[in-house]
Amino acid sequence: MNAIFKALADPTRRQILRLLGDREMTAGDLADHFEMTKPSMSHHFSVLKDADFIRFRREGQQIWYSVNTTVVQDVLTWAMGLLPRPENDERIKP
Repeated sequence: MNAIFKALADPTRRQILRLLGDREMTAGDLADHFEMTKPSMSHHFSVLKDADFIRFRREGQQIWYSVNTTVVQDVLTWAMGLLPRPENDERIKP
């Protein structure tokens, strides 16, 4: 769980996930959206991979990244469980 929080704590990594939510992208495509060095981008990709938020595949010289929707769904389900349920929820009986 710590790797997930670490990955989500950084605005750059959240932006990478938003971009990948639209489509699969190469590392170069993603880097074009940020003003940082390749090693810095690699670090962000590494943190996201450690949290299992992104998948990657190599195609020749290119690395393609995509969102691991299963993990994102799991995190959202967990987070929603932390929120209080509405009072009119029939599943809650006093």
